Amino acid sequence: MSDAAKDELEERIDGVRDLHEFRFQIVELGASADEEQVADIFVRINSEGVKLNQSDFILTLMSVHWEKGRRQLEDFSRSAVIAGLPGPSPRNAFLDPSPDQLLRVAVAVAFRRARLQHVYSVLRGKDLETGKVTAARRQEQFDRLAQAHTKVLDLTSWHEFFQCVTAAGFRSRKMITSDNALLYSYTIWLIGRHDFGLTADELRPVIGRWFFMAHTTGRYSNSPESQMEFDLGRIGSLPPGDGRAFTAELDRIIAANFTGDYWDISLPNRLDTSSSRSPVLFAYQAALNILDAEMLLGDQRIRDLLDPSVKPAKAVDRDNLFHRKTLAGLGITDRRQVNAIANMAYVTWPADELSNTDAPHDYWPRMTDAMDPEVLERQVRCTRSRSAGNSSTISPSWNGGAS
Repeated sequence: MSDAAKDELEERIDGVRDLHEFRFQIVELGASADEEQVADIFVRINSEGVKLNQSDFILTLMSVHWEKGRRQLEDFSRSAVIAGLPGPSPRNAFLDPSPDQLLRVAVAVAFRRARLQHVYSVLRGKDLETGKVTAARRQEQFDRLAQAHTKVLDLTSWHEFFQCVTAAGFRSRKMITSDNALLYSYTIWLIGRHDFGLTADELRPVIGRWFFMAHTTGRYSNSPESQMEFDLGRIGSLPPGDGRAFTAELDRIIAANFTGDYWDISLPNRLDTSSSRSPVLFAYQAALNILDAEMLLGDQRIRDLLDPSVKPAKAVDRDNLFHRKTLAGLGITDRRQVNAIANMAYVTWPADELSNTDAPHDYWPRMTDAMDPEVLERQVRCTRSRSAGNSSTISPSWNGGAS
């Protein structure tokens, strides 16, 4: 062995030997300590060591006072990721939920809170005004949580909500960039269903619009708990059981976010990216799914390409409409601009055009002269609607009438 290898080996052996001298700190509890004291000590110690989140503390409290509830959360989450289970299952195309995510939804439904820092105290039975803890109050709060818990884990509700996501044009988790948008939209769905008496059919369009807005604008990406507290407050101020007021309020919030300036300024600016995981790209794809749009220059439907049940041997990728060599000739070489969302499309190239590097005004007439004019206009419309906001990046040489 080399001297360096010997030195390293000695250091490792010394490290193992030093374990004899390592001092562990322990907290020893007397036999008279009850389960609640054990849970409280666990929370206090862990809040000072490896940081646990608030949902971890609440799940610990559930282990003491309502172990069945915690076990149901864990079983539901486990079943959602296991394929081929017999009978109904929470498995879906959009989300593999964790127990703490489902707990957050239940807490929001039960207590109209998204921030969890006070919920732990509430579930312990603590009066937030007097500071007094009572077993009766604790049982009352756990009963409220249990009622919401049952609603959250109801498989019919779970899958009816995901029908709203599908109605919004989203096909699979590949199109989802925010689990929070899913979870908080499910919360609002449950409130509309149980507190405002709306049917699944009545909720589907408005929750579909809500999710599309929340996901596209990143409503729950920054300070999600604060934003959800605001939304819960808006809903909480409505007359109980008034379904029309509920849907009208959601539509007002949607309209306030999807303003003319959003479509004219904010959205085009967000399209100025080459990211393949952009919420605005997935919003565009969702719109194509709703429109039942075809691939450009082809007849295959976009929704079929994005179907999660279809696993082709070779993935169909988006391709550049303006070839990189064409853009280089215009002085555009930045990779972000070359692969910008506005320059990419699901397109079917004819076999004899696969290797061409022509500019669009050269290749477009060759490929479209024989196409049905109505089909061509429909495909041009769908493609143009995506890239209009970013036309300044790729338009200098284009005069063919399509993006």
